[in-house]
Amino acid sequence: MAKKRVLITGGAGFLGSHLCDRFLKEGCHVIAMDNLITGSLDNIQHLFHREDFEFYNHDVSKFVHVPGDLDYIMHFASPASPIDYLKMPIQTLKVGSLGTHNLLGLAKAKGARMLIASTSEVYGDPLVHPQTEDYWGNVNPVGPRGVYDEAKRFQEAMTMGYHTFHGVETRIVRIFNTYGPRMRLDDGRVLPAFIGQALRGEDLTAFGDGSQTRSFCYVDDLVEGIYRLLLSDCADPVNIGNPDEITINQFAEEILKLTGSKSKIIYKPLPTDDPKQRQPNITKAKELLGWSPQFSRSEGLKPTLEYFKDKVK
Repeated sequence: MAKKRVLITGGAGFLGSHLCDRFLKEGCHVIAMDNLITGSLDNIQHLFHREDFEFYNHDVSKFVHVPGDLDYIMHFASPASPIDYLKMPIQTLKVGSLGTHNLLGLAKAKGARMLIASTSEVYGDPLVHPQTEDYWGNVNPVGPRGVYDEAKRFQEAMTMGYHTFHGVETRIVRIFNTYGPRMRLDDGRVLPAFIGQALRGEDLTAFGDGSQTRSFCYVDDLVEGIYRLLLSDCADPVNIGNPDEITINQFAEEILKLTGSKSKIIYKPLPTDDPKQRQPNITKAKELLGWSPQFSRSEGLKPTLEYFKDKVK
């Protein structure tokens, strides 16, 4: 029986590279595609010797051609942290719109099932807590974060359009804060920022008064949820994340304790439209996919910290 062939866009990124590992482990032939504006070849260097792995350096906002059959397309190409999408607003909008359109066209032509990486950011600064998939969100389309939030909202709409009108098999995962090895220390997200600051002996920078909440999911749990969603028959969006909610202040204290750092926590003004609360309702994932997170934060932070120790200069 021929191997399943899967295209993973953003395949050299944090999540994309872990998905490459997972699909290879499942016996698939993996084609990773990335233009490396935020991804790194270091994340997939260990795969280049394999005959069942290919890498294309390509921007999916331009026409996408992949020879041969494709069974699955995983669209994970996009700047995904505020520091990146604020620096690259047009690329972020283009990969969510033009890139998604190109890949849906490819999925239609190949008869492939396509899963898109959406985000909890489609809920904006939520007025409903925890966030369920039927909540439409509270997003500022013209604020600084709008380039990412609206790119992902459009991506969902385009995907449902292709599913409804063209009959393309599609899946939509709404990803909540995820962490683990291969995150970039400088990507501006709170977890790598805090760990990097603690390891360098710098003060930890919290925004606002530190009372805003986040819910952190370990990458292995996320990948398992995504894989189950791909193989399910659910075309509607599904939240995948860890509902264990924590304030930024509590999280800073956890990192100080974990690293043994004597750093202080300092406070800076809250960025525009920064969400005050973030917690997934994962009832749908539990019921439809039989999925729930298996890693506690303390279990997931250990390998993450070890990874970052090698990166801190």
